[in-house]
Amino acid sequence: MKNLKKAGKYLQHKDYKTMENAILEQKAPAHIPVMTQEVIDYLITREDGLYVDATLGLGGHTKSILNYTNYQSRIIGLDVDEEAITIAGNNLSKYKSNVVFRNSNFSEIDRVLLDLEIGEVDGIVADLGMSSFQLDSSGRGFSLIRDEQLDMRMDARLRFTAFDLINEMSVDEISKVLKVYGEERWSRRIAKRIVYTRSDKPIKTSAELANLVFEAIPKKFHPVRIHPATKTFQAFRIAVNHELDNIEEFIGKAIPFLKTGGRLVIISFHSLEDRLVKNLFNNLSSPCICPPDLPMCGCGKKSELNILTRSPLIPSEAEIVDNPRARSAKMRVGEKL
Repeated sequence: MKNLKKAGKYLQHKDYKTMENAILEQKAPAHIPVMTQEVIDYLITREDGLYVDATLGLGGHTKSILNYTNYQSRIIGLDVDEEAITIAGNNLSKYKSNVVFRNSNFSEIDRVLLDLEIGEVDGIVADLGMSSFQLDSSGRGFSLIRDEQLDMRMDARLRFTAFDLINEMSVDEISKVLKVYGEERWSRRIAKRIVYTRSDKPIKTSAELANLVFEAIPKKFHPVRIHPATKTFQAFRIAVNHELDNIEEFIGKAIPFLKTGGRLVIISFHSLEDRLVKNLFNNLSSPCICPPDLPMCGCGKKSELNILTRSPLIPSEAEIVDNPRARSAKMRVGEKL
C-alpha cells in the first residue's frame, strides 16, 4: 500500500505532469499498429503475394495488409505470446482463409516455414515493440504504473521470470544487465538498492520495482519526460526474453526465405534494437570483407541485401499525435538480392 501511494504521488507530482510513460499508459488507444502506411509501401511487392508477419501481436499490421491487397495476399502470422495469438485470431476471424497462425518466436521462422513446406515468401515484417495487450492487459509486470506480479515473459514457456532475476542475481549481475540492456547510468546504485531491499523481503511487483528505482536515482538526475525506472524495466524485459539474441537469429534465418526482390521490414523501439538491426543489415549488404591489401578475394562473401533505408524511417508527427506509443519507432528495410 505504501508503494502504491508513492506511485500515485509520483504521477501527480507537478514536475512530472508531462511524463511520457504516464501519458502513454493512460491515454493511448487500445491497439494501433505502428507505421502501417510505411509497412505497406515497403513490404508489398505484389498484391497476391505470400507474406510473414513475424510478430503478429493483435493482428493490426496483418489486417492492414489484407485490406490493402483486397484479400488477395496470404499471411503467416507468428507470435510467441499464446494469449496474443488467441486475440489476433478473433480480430482476424473474417480473414481466416488468408491467415495461418503459429504460436512461435520469430527466431523460429525457419522451422515454421519448413513445417508448412514453404520455401520462399514475398516479404517479412517484424514489429519489435511490445503490444498494447502486453503492456495494458497481460498483468505480467511490463507496466511501470500498475501493481502487477514481476513476470515479464512474453512466452510463458520460458523458465525464468523477472522476479527470478531481480531476487536471485548478485549486485554485479544485476548491474551488468541494467548497463548492457538498459544503458542505465545508475546501474550499480540501482543494483545495490535491489539487493538491499530484497534482503528484507522479496521484490514481487512492478510497482515495488518502479518505486525502488525512483528512490535509488538521485532526484536531480531524474529524466523530465519519462519515469526513472523506464530503462530498468527495459533491461529486465530484454534479459528475460533474450530479445537481442532473438533479433540476430531471426534476421539470419529470414533472409534465405525471401524471394529475390522480397523485402524485410523491421520496426524497432529503442537504440539497442535499432543499432543491432542497422549493423546486421550493413553486414548482409557488404560484399568482400577481405583486407584491402589482399591481391584477390579469399572470403567469398557476396552481398545478400540491398538496404532501402540508409537512415531509419520514423513516424509522422500526425501519427505520434494519434498514437503516442509510436514516438520512438524506427523502421529499416532491406531487399533480397
